[in-house]
Amino acid sequence: MRIGYPCLNRSLPCTAGSTFRLKSFSRERLEASVAANLACLEAILDYNLARGFLYFRISSDLVPFASHPVCDVDWHQTFNADFRAIGRRMRVGGMRIAMHPDQFTLLNSPTPDIRKRSVAELDYHAQVLDAMELASDAKIQIHIGGVYGQRSEALARFIEGYQGLSEPVRRRLVIENDDRQYCLREALDLHARCGVPVLFDVLHDQILPSGFSISEALRRTEATWARKDGLPLMDYSQQRTGGRVGAHAEHLRPAPFRRFLDDSQGFDFDLMLEIKDKERSAALALKCAHNDPRLIVKRHLLHDATQ
Repeated sequence: MRIGYPCLNRSLPCTAGSTFRLKSFSRERLEASVAANLACLEAILDYNLARGFLYFRISSDLVPFASHPVCDVDWHQTFNADFRAIGRRMRVGGMRIAMHPDQFTLLNSPTPDIRKRSVAELDYHAQVLDAMELASDAKIQIHIGGVYGQRSEALARFIEGYQGLSEPVRRRLVIENDDRQYCLREALDLHARCGVPVLFDVLHDQILPSGFSISEALRRTEATWARKDGLPLMDYSQQRTGGRVGAHAEHLRPAPFRRFLDDSQGFDFDLMLEIKDKERSAALALKCAHNDPRLIVKRHLLHDATQ
């Protein structure tokens, strides 16, 4: 079990997802942003490896506007050596990597143009992970999408869209249960119909319940992952006290997290903490899990991760 956090490190004075306005697009602006984002990503990886945070979600804005028609820059070639070096650092450090396109990536939209843009966005995410030469256990996770007043038709459109994706995308794509439209049972049904692996989101299941216990949910989702997919991925958060339903907590509360660890015994997975204070809660989670036999803890000297 690896434990990590998504996209942003609050302890470092940089972001790996800096972007700019579309009307300001130019080759020079794009290349400057990508160079800064990659440098920050390297700094985050060094920070994480030094502290045993071995699961990280890369920002979708690593290459701004990469899937937009305005982008005619061959960023793959320009930054080829940088992407390969970062991927090597991840592999040597034993890190697990994922990406999560935004909520506008909708394979089941009834609007053809939205589906087309969604496919382009997924292609971009796969290109990033391929440029880093990461194995197929580096995943792209999305929600199933909207209902649009016709649930069965929306699910059929998802299946059609999934089956039309390129092989580089399909080998990385996973779906998660959400907190508004599609519960875990429906995600598992989609797996049965098209083969897409299912990522279990604990907070979403509390809000839109499947009726499964933690162990039963893990048993069922684990069965959707093939060996080539690596360990199942899992999202964990807690409801923010006083926040809207589904709002993620600012800080990890240790007691319910320890109960989750107890309830999930017997299952192996890599755990993404969707908690607002990022690396601070990841450090607390490692302390809570320090006696858990599943936990992978590696503290690397920085030079070791660059060999």
